[in-house]
Amino acid sequence: MSMERTLIILKPDAVQRALCGRIISRFEEKGLTIVAMKMIQLTPALAEKHYAAHKGKPFYDGLVRFMTSSPVIVMVLEGKGVVAMVREMMGKTFCAKSPPGTIRGDFGVSNSFNLVHGSDSPESAQQEIALYFHPEECLSWTPATRPWAYDMSKGSPE
Repeated sequence: MSMERTLIILKPDAVQRALCGRIISRFEEKGLTIVAMKMIQLTPALAEKHYAAHKGKPFYDGLVRFMTSSPVIVMVLEGKGVVAMVREMMGKTFCAKSPPGTIRGDFGVSNSFNLVHGSDSPESAQQEIALYFHPEECLSWTPATRPWAYDMSKGSPE
């Protein structure tokens, strides 16, 4: 079965505001599978590597400081079309512009603190996952609920 994976980071504001359980529940309730998860403290070097594409932009230094200011939860989610699905669930980058029903729209008001990171493409997901997890940390398993989340009658998820 061909399932896509994406990296999720529950950022310092989600951790400090005790919203992690509620955010994780949304992903699970959607039918996505957690295949890896851990709480870590980002080092400046790791944050700089993760956000290297933004180096030189006015918000870069503040972003690195923010991401290293508190523990974060990093996890890998699996599902059909998971990258696009999760980005829709997260909402717009700026919480104040995110519609109700999205994670950022329901829990955020700041344009700087936006609670959650999700990979923006399957290719960046692979690169980002490799920054945080060794291959053996990403489990391959099939939850008992998968046949109830996906129509498998044709042999692949629909």
